[in-house]
Amino acid sequence: MKPDRIPGHRFLHSPGPTRVPDEVQDAMRRQPMDLADPRVDQCIAACDQGLKRLLKTRDADIHMVAANGHGAWEAVVENLIAPDRAVLIAGTGHFSESWAVQTEALGRRVVRTPWTEGLPIDADAVEAALRDDAAHAIAAVFAVHTDTASGVTSDLDAIRAAIDAARHPALLVVDVVASLGAAPFAMDALRANVVLGASQKGLMTPPGLAFVAVDEAARAVAARNPAPRFYWDWERRRSEMSYRRFCGTAPQSLLMGLEAALGLIEREGLAAVIARHRLLARAVQAAVEGWAEGGALGFFAQQPASRSVSVTTVAVGAGVDPEAIRHTARERFQVAMAGGLGPLAGRVFRIGHLGDLNPAMVLGCLGGIEAAMTVQKISFGRDGLARAVACLAGDG
Repeated sequence: MKPDRIPGHRFLHSPGPTRVPDEVQDAMRRQPMDLADPRVDQCIAACDQGLKRLLKTRDADIHMVAANGHGAWEAVVENLIAPDRAVLIAGTGHFSESWAVQTEALGRRVVRTPWTEGLPIDADAVEAALRDDAAHAIAAVFAVHTDTASGVTSDLDAIRAAIDAARHPALLVVDVVASLGAAPFAMDALRANVVLGASQKGLMTPPGLAFVAVDEAARAVAARNPAPRFYWDWERRRSEMSYRRFCGTAPQSLLMGLEAALGLIEREGLAAVIARHRLLARAVQAAVEGWAEGGALGFFAQQPASRSVSVTTVAVGAGVDPEAIRHTARERFQVAMAGGLGPLAGRVFRIGHLGDLNPAMVLGCLGGIEAAMTVQKISFGRDGLARAVACLAGDG
C-alpha cells in the first residue's frame, strides 16, 4: 500500500515554479486588507521600488499584473505594436517561438530571425533583419534573455549593439522571466525600453504575478498606438490608486509574498545572489560533464559561455526516455525536475538551479538524478556527483 505521506520534502528543481522560502509563505498567510487600507499602497510601493533596484532602473514605470509571463507578453504587444506595425522576435528556441505565435494570434505581423539548436540569439541576424526594414515597419525587437527550454542565455549587449549598428528606431524589449534574480541584468545600462518578468522563478514567489518596466520612449510609443485595449493598458494603470493600478482588486497575497522575496534578495545582497547562482550552476554543469562520459547524455547548450545559471538542459541519446528518468526521480527519490518543451519534448530533461537553493540541496538533487538513472540503467559517467562536490568544495 502506497503511504499517503512521504517523510521529508520533495526537492523542487524545475526552472519554475521554484521553491518558495518560508519567509515568503509566512508573508502570504497574512489576511488581505480592505482596498482603502494604506498598508496596501505601502506594499505595492515596496514592490515597485524593490523591482526597480533589482532591474537597475531609475525612471522606468513598473506595471504589475495578475498574470503569468504570457500575460506580460500580451501587455507588451497590445501597448507597443500598432496594427500596421511589425515586431522582430529574435530566435532563441521554444519561448521566442511561443511569443511569436501569441503575437500573431493578436493580429500583428512578426519577423523571425532563425535559431540554431543549442546556440544563443544570432545578433548578426537581428542586425540584418533591421537593415532590411528600410521603411521602419518594425516597432520593436523582442528578445528572451534566458530560454528556459534550451537552457541558453543570450548576450543582450550584442543585441543592443545590433540595433544601434542598423541605425534602426526599434525599441528593445527583454524577457527576463528566467534570468532576473539569478543573472546580471541592468535595464538602464543596456538601454532596454521595456523589460518583463514574472514571480515564480528567481523571485521565489508563487506563480500569478507578472510585471513590465516601461521607459519614457516606450510610453510615448504606447500613447501613439491606436489599438484598442483596456485591462493591459499601461496609461490606464498609471494611477496612485491601487484599484486602478491593477485594473481591479490587487492580488494582495502575491504582492506581500513578492515584497518579502525582494527583501530576502536585498538582505543577501544582489552580488552574493548572483555569485551563488553561478556556483550552483557550475556544480550542476560539472556533474553533467561527468555524466556525459557514459555516452548517453550531454549538454543541449553547445557554448559553455551561454549555459544558463538558472537551468541546465540535458540532452539524451537515442533510446533514452527522459520522462522515465523524471518519473523515477520524482516518485522514488523525491527529486522533481522538468522535461522538454515544444520541439525538445522527449529529447531532454532540465535541472533548475535558481531561487531559494543552497549547495546541499543541489547535491541532493544530483544524487537523486543519479539514482534514477541507475534504476533506469542509463549509461552515464559515475563521477558526476563527485565532480559537483569538488566544484562546491573549491577544487573543481
